[in-house]
Amino acid sequence: MNPLIKTYCRAYQLAFRLAMPLLPYREPEQLESIQALPPLLDRLGVGSVLLVTDRPLREAGITGPLEALLAQTGIRCAVYDGTRANPTVQNVEEARERYLAEDCRGIIAFGGGSSLDCAKVVGARIAYPRRSVNQMRGLLRVLRRLPPLIAIPTTAGTGSEVTVTAVITDSQRKHKYTMNNFTMIPHYAVLDPAVTRTLPPALTATTGMDALTHAVEAYIGGSTTRETRRLALEAVRLIFENIETAYQNGENMEARKNMLHAAHIAGIAFSKSYVGYIHAVAHSLGGQYNIPHGLANAVLLPAALEAYGPCVHRKLWELSQSAGVSVETASEEAGAAAFISAIRRLNRHLGIPERLPGIRREDIPVMAAHAAREANPLYPVPRLMSAAELGRFYAAVSQ
Repeated sequence: MNPLIKTYCRAYQLAFRLAMPLLPYREPEQLESIQALPPLLDRLGVGSVLLVTDRPLREAGITGPLEALLAQTGIRCAVYDGTRANPTVQNVEEARERYLAEDCRGIIAFGGGSSLDCAKVVGARIAYPRRSVNQMRGLLRVLRRLPPLIAIPTTAGTGSEVTVTAVITDSQRKHKYTMNNFTMIPHYAVLDPAVTRTLPPALTATTGMDALTHAVEAYIGGSTTRETRRLALEAVRLIFENIETAYQNGENMEARKNMLHAAHIAGIAFSKSYVGYIHAVAHSLGGQYNIPHGLANAVLLPAALEAYGPCVHRKLWELSQSAGVSVETASEEAGAAAFISAIRRLNRHLGIPERLPGIRREDIPVMAAHAAREANPLYPVPRLMSAAELGRFYAAVSQ
């Protein structure tokens, strides 16, 4: 990368790191069960809500108890269940039209990160009726308060219930981009492991590895704090201790609860310390090929950590201690290698492939440019890379 561009990126990141204590980050108020929602909505004076979810969840009856509870307590509930795995601008606009047509006064997001992200951006469109979604992309474009937003995560992975970020796909341009705004942090989060009970093993695996990626990227970046390092280390420990149990036995509520907590605190960590190139590359793969975000992150994670090289060895050694995969007396290089090997082994045990099919060589320059544009200068990565250098990530994980 050009030295002048490197200097600009690091100066930009330093400015954000210094400003972070002054920025209006907040955590959502936590609720332990959907049973707490009717009293909450009554207290807020919200008599009608839009439930944003996806069709498979609703057809499986998973949203049924919540819909019945709201009906029994006299709260009108309109439903938008068209959210795609990588939510699109069209999804947002369809949900917004439903919100307005039903005269809703609040939003409940129920599902994985896609439903939560879609709901966040619906809220932004309600707050800014004259702005398109594309006009609000990027950083700090949404400053107005959103309607009351309640997040109920059904996966233990994205941490979207606590983050400033929403990721949206422009289907026409085949481009996936982020929106980062403190106002888009949900006001309330329902952390109920019971709603994750029916999550299929494959999704338990990829969403759990998504949470691991959040924790790792938050830890190895250049904008960490004592709090975010502590949260990232705890998240890594919990994931290594619980993800295989949750994958093999979805009825184990203790493992489900621990994974939900790990995803939540990893979300807090990366909201304050940001992510890195793994996420930027994964977003471009999702936009181009609709590859699920958690799957892309899981496959990219070990390859990217190897690509960073010695500059991350110390931090990976520390993560290896938290994960319990290396001894304290190991060298930093050996500890880093043990941690990367443990991630690869974990992927194998969870049925996650080492490579992604369908990546076309001719698409890589465009995707790499998108990834570089997303990451530079915002993400405080351990080692700065140009679009050309990021192109090697795609080659490393393609079949």
